[in-house]
Amino acid sequence: MPTPEEQLAILKRGAAQIISEQDLLAKLKLGRPLNVKLGVDPTAPDIHLGFTVGLTKLRQFQDLGHQAILIIGDFTAMIGDPSGRSKTRKQLTHDDVMRNATTFKEQAFKILDPAKTRVVFNGEWFEMMTFDQVMKLNSRVTMQQMLQREDFKKRIDEKEPVFLHEIQYPIMQGWDSVMIKADIELGGTDQLFNCLVGRDLQREEGQPQQVVFLLPLLEGLDGVNKMSKSLGNYVGLAETPEIMFGKLMSITDTLMARYYDLLLCESVPADLHPMEAKKQLAARIVARYHGEEAGKRGRDDFESRFSKKDLSTVELPALPLAGLAPDIVSIVSAAYSVCFQIAKSRGDARRLVEQGSIQLDGEKVSDPKATPAFAAGQVLKLDKTRSVRLA
Repeated sequence: MPTPEEQLAILKRGAAQIISEQDLLAKLKLGRPLNVKLGVDPTAPDIHLGFTVGLTKLRQFQDLGHQAILIIGDFTAMIGDPSGRSKTRKQLTHDDVMRNATTFKEQAFKILDPAKTRVVFNGEWFEMMTFDQVMKLNSRVTMQQMLQREDFKKRIDEKEPVFLHEIQYPIMQGWDSVMIKADIELGGTDQLFNCLVGRDLQREEGQPQQVVFLLPLLEGLDGVNKMSKSLGNYVGLAETPEIMFGKLMSITDTLMARYYDLLLCESVPADLHPMEAKKQLAARIVARYHGEEAGKRGRDDFESRFSKKDLSTVELPALPLAGLAPDIVSIVSAAYSVCFQIAKSRGDARRLVEQGSIQLDGEKVSDPKATPAFAAGQVLKLDKTRSVRLA
């Protein structure tokens, strides 16, 4: 077992903020497994790589002998975390959340050791609360505290509504920490307020306050915005190895270093050419979620498509031509919807054509007014890493 100082050096790599390092070191010196909490709300059935940053750090704590506690927010998910949101989230039913939770756990255990993970649903305590107990819990926090949140203040300034059920969220997340006696809470940088509420509630309950361990929000494939399904800049854990590999090969070298750090807890190998380093990153991430053979298959598929410039026998997403207007802008817009699960406007599609990034069976198409003789089996190349086969 590494010394507490050695553990601290390992754990703080990739951290955005720790409140505080001295407190974390003191807890590591207690000589017992620490209760390390990561709360997740299963608001969707599938998760993307952005979610795995916290899971990977939790696995680090687990490997150092600490107790990993994964809290499935079956009650908090019905509210939806307002952190960083400009609008109120759509509310889910408990049945919706529980269906999503099944898939989420399966994917989370591709990172965590299930035999060493304590999984807890926060409905275990919230569904037992009486209204009197809810009122007493609410009395611990003032409205002024809640309205200190930047996201709430911004929404009020912009005359966007903040509903009372949203104000419950930080209180509920904080109470989770009390119920499991958390020593450490992991979260993204947008979780600072919620985690600090947990410290306050623990202090009032006479418990030692948890260390707040904040992690960076993983940028999506665009290298700018937080990874998000709604923005289409994500890599989903349930996507095929070929799609995962191709998406990861589209990132910049700068973002590659970020992904190595946050997803693999390593630096980019200094002795490798950037292209080879990126291929190894993509292969390892694919292998983590689909197995070693799938990682190799993803690489072979990518090299067949792009290194060898041979797309004739490669499996590609299919774009049915039926019902589409036979002009290049319409086809490109539809192809992006297939590849990214998010629509491209005709204006965006037109600009992509004019920029010269679109190829049909290897021939560049740069005239946005072009109406090629589209046929099933043709390959439409959108950029360096994404193509579709017309059907």
